[in-house]
Amino acid sequence: MSLRSNYPSCLLKPEAKEMIALASKLVCHVAYNRDTWVKLFQVPSEYCADEALLLCQESFDTWVAWIPGYGEMLLDRSHFGVAEFGS
Repeated sequence: MSLRSNYPSCLLKPEAKEMIALASKLVCHVAYNRDTWVKLFQVPSEYCADEALLLCQESFDTWVAWIPGYGEMLLDRSHFGVAEFGS
């Protein structure tokens, strides 16, 4: 059974699509690893955190992540960026 069938994909609102379009034009050389906290461009629920912990990489562009207040979710690389802690 595929992880894709077990975890919902992130549905994007129109304003998030603009952020993704801008981010796709930037060259990013960030290498993500498991146990890395990332900033979500859009949260799946208004009651959950805006950061996620990467658990494992499913494919080149997708990660299974844990979002506090929501649970596990399959995220595309375009749905998150580097988390800035301590700011």
